[in-house]
Amino acid sequence: MVVRIVGIEHVQLAMPPGGEGAARAFYTGLLGIPERAKPGHLAARGGCWFEDGPLKLHLGVEADFRAARKAHPGLLVDDLAALAQRLGQAGVAVDRDGPDHCYVADPFGNRIELIQA
Repeated sequence: MVVRIVGIEHVQLAMPPGGEGAARAFYTGLLGIPERAKPGHLAARGGCWFEDGPLKLHLGVEADFRAARKAHPGLLVDDLAALAQRLGQAGVAVDRDGPDHCYVADPFGNRIELIQA
């Protein structure tokens, strides 16, 4: 019997200790992904979970944090131009790499690709 991987349940990025407020401001405040409370046994570790339907992006605390500058999630967006404008107005550098996608960095320097759905 062949076993197949059928999807991705979530993606996790790292962040430095104490970064929860900045994560919430970026992922919920700017990207619009609602925060989901972490289960009690995991909440003590810090970090944040942002989820909206099948989109699940988790940030975990890493004591010797280093940003992921090459590896990155690609997030589908229903209005890339509007989101890129909102991010730019908030002071986030938006690297347009074509009409249908761009790259930004979260507050910790993790690379995020935004792709027009």
